[in-house]
Order: sequence, then C-alpha cells, then structure tokens
Amino acid sequence: MKSFIIALDQGTTSSRAVAFDQNGTLKGIAQKEFKQYYPKSGWVEHDPLEIWESQWCVFEQLISENNIDLKQIKSIGITNQRETTIIWNKKTGKPIYNAIVWQDKRTAPVCEKLKKDGLEPYVKENTGLVLDSYFSGTKINWILNNVAEAKELCKKGELLFGTVDTWLIWKLTNGSIHATDYSNASRTLIFNINKLDWDDKMLQSLEIPKNILPEVRNSSGNFGSLSYKGHEIPIGGVAGDQQAALFGQCCFEKGMAKNTYGTGCFMLMNTGDKLIHSKNGLLTTIAWGINGNISYALEGSIFIAGAAIQWLRDGLKIIESAPDSEALAKEVKNDSDVIVVPAFAGLGSPYWDMYARGAIFGLTRDTGIKHITKATLDSLAYQTKDVLCAMENDSQIELKNLQVDGGACANNYLMQFQSNILGTMVERPEITESTALGAAYLAGISCGLWSKDDISEKRKINTVFNPELEQNEIDRLYKKWKDAVKRSMNWVND
Repeated sequence: MKSFIIALDQGTTSSRAVAFDQNGTLKGIAQKEFKQYYPKSGWVEHDPLEIWESQWCVFEQLISENNIDLKQIKSIGITNQRETTIIWNKKTGKPIYNAIVWQDKRTAPVCEKLKKDGLEPYVKENTGLVLDSYFSGTKINWILNNVAEAKELCKKGELLFGTVDTWLIWKLTNGSIHATDYSNASRTLIFNINKLDWDDKMLQSLEIPKNILPEVRNSSGNFGSLSYKGHEIPIGGVAGDQQAALFGQCCFEKGMAKNTYGTGCFMLMNTGDKLIHSKNGLLTTIAWGINGNISYALEGSIFIAGAAIQWLRDGLKIIESAPDSEALAKEVKNDSDVIVVPAFAGLGSPYWDMYARGAIFGLTRDTGIKHITKATLDSLAYQTKDVLCAMENDSQIELKNLQVDGGACANNYLMQFQSNILGTMVERPEITESTALGAAYLAGISCGLWSKDDISEKRKINTVFNPELEQNEIDRLYKKWKDAVKRSMNWVND
C-alpha cells in the first residue's frame, strides 16, 4: 500500500500543498495565490485568515485531485515564509491585526533606536541576527504598541504570537497546540541560539511579554495532529522555508550549501553543530533540530529575487510570464553593461541597508526591454556572489558546487550566468521543490518512513552548469555590480 507525506508550503505570495510518496517522488501540487496589502510606502501585509483559508483550500484540492486515501497519509510537514508576524486572540481565534510581512520596513526606526541604545553587539552574539526590520521582534513590538487594546489583552493572557508556521499549527490542531520549531524561532530576534530559549533581555528591550510566545520544539517531531473526516493525521515536521530547502537538498554535512530563488533569494551553508558568528554581514541561524541535536547554518538573505522578475511582468509589463525572460536575456550581446540593482525593499546580506532603493545604471540610447530583462536576471546572480564571498570568508570553506532550487532555477540563462559569475559548478536537482521536500523529509523521519541515509540515496541531479568565463571577465563584471550597489545605498536618507 502506498504511503504519502503532505507538505504544506506557505509562501509569501501563495499557499501550496505538495504530495510525496514513500519513494520521495512528487505526486501532486495544488497552489493558490492570495492578496498582498500595501497600506503605506514600505509597508507589506497579509490577511492571516486568507493565509489559512488558501492553505486549507489547497490541502483539500490536492487530496481530491490526486485521489489520495486519507489512510495513506502518514504525516504532514509544514514550511513557511519566515519572520512574518501574526498576533491573535486565543479566545476568538481572530487576528488583532494583519500579518506584518518579512519585507515590511515600518519598524526601521525601532531598529535605529535599539542601535543607539548599544544593543547591536548583544543581538549579533545571542540571536545570530542583525538589527533590521526584517525580523519578527520589532513587528511584535509595533502591533502591541499600535493596536487598540493589545496591551490590555496581553495582561489578561488572551493574545498569542506566532510566525506563519505557528498560526497554521494552531489552526490545524483546533487551537490545541501553540508551538514553533527551532529554525523559525531563530528568525524572531528574540530567541537565544546559544541557550536555545527565548531571550529575556530582548523581550524586555522590545516590551514583549513571555506569555504570548509559542513553545519551541524539534523540527522533526510531534506538533499535534489534524482531525480530518474521521482520521488523525500527525503533524511531524516544521521548518522555515530556507532551512527546509537546505534539508530538502540533503545538505546534511558541514560546508554543504544551497541557494533558493524564490520571492527573495537565500543561500545557506551548513556549519554543523558549531555556530559561526559572521564578520561579513551574514546571519547565524539554526538550520534544524532533530532529537535534541541542533545544526547551525550561515545565511545570506537577499530580499528581492523572483520578485524582481514579477516586477518586469506586473510593474513594467515588459514580459507576459516569467519564462519569457530567458529568451529575451539570451538575445543580448555579452558586452551590455546595464546593471539593475533591485533594492526595492532595501538591501539584505551582506550590506544590511534599510535605506537603499532600486536603480538601473548604464542606460544608453539603444537600451531596450531585453537589456533590462537580462540585467534583472543577472542581479540575482550578482547578489548570490556577494553572499558566497562573505560565506567563504566566514567559514574558510571554498564552495565546490552550489545546489539550487526555487522557481527561477528553471531559467537556464540565469543558472549558466550564476555558474559563470561564481566560477563554481551549479547543480539543479530533478525535484526543484526543495522547500516542500525538506518539510516532507522532516515529517517522514518523524513517523519512521525515512532516515537521512534513505533521503540522500533518493536525491538525483537533473542538470549541471559549469563556469565558462575567464577570471578577468568575472572581475570586470563584478566590479561594475559593486559600483552600482554602492550608488544605490542610503538613497532614502540622502
């Protein structure tokens, strides 16, 4: 009899449900987009109830369309957009405010105040992060200080905080489980990755009461169960999307790395059971916890990647669909020096400039749609090189090959240019749904369906891209990129 693991992949622009069979083969996907809200410049919000409804909708759609017998579902894994912050009333089950999305910039002044208070070294040492509006802690602070009756409800013990994984777990278990995993907790700015507990100093600094926080559990383990049509389906795996992708790419050993091309672009390198504090603008994060054993990672967080291609489609309307970008880029001669810096939400690793903004450089009279398209794709590869250089400096490990996944890795032009500019082999697996696959693997390990060794044996490579540029050309192109980035920085403050 067949067995299935269902991965719920809750992303920034859509919710998906993905089915994998006992061989780790992808058997079906259902997806539903949901609305993005932009109340003010730099503000990004989601409706938490719409997130839940879209996720539940695709779960039922997946089961129905693929004729999956509920008895065959061994476990559910959850992976999610990280840092996005939800606070809800545990009595009514209703959010007291929209979800504040990871891209949101409204709490930049809070971060600046904490920096002036001298908290930045403490944050880096104990949370592995930097003081940036990207993370959950300042978003919690904003909601508690700006939503009527929030503080009063806190005092009564009626509010709960969660990142999106926690919200989904709470909804799936009918309010019986309020929990998160180590990987998601490590992205909140209020979790101590040395002590593996909520950090009292950060909670005090951000005026966050401990009674609203979820229990932190292993990434593979017991998160309760879903009661569905007379069946109890265990929830056995939870990880933030980028850590899940690292697991899905089987980067189990120290020094192995992956890059995910999603709405943002995120490179993670497994650093084993030792955390490395970056001196080059990277984040130290928890990769996962299994059986009480913690694996750490270095992470470079690029805010805008696939979102830049969406900008070409929806903002500039110069392409009809994302795949169109590949053919356009291939039409451009290699001597084009147009550079796009897609700092639409500031710059993440390794720059951490909340005040940078997007820019286009090198325009001439003959610049057209295809040049801007190519330069936008190139920007994903350049940003990845920024992160890899920082990562190699911190870890003292020279990367031999890079595992890639996410929607944009299907673009052969981009993957070849990525290999070219890195001077490194790029490997694209047969199953590029690494985020969902990682959540499924964690759930499958929890229920005894798989072991790590089983998972490694199942992994197959689809395409290998090898570098084709000489070092002097790599250096020339990368210098132009670095010059362009420098000019885009601190734009809002000028």
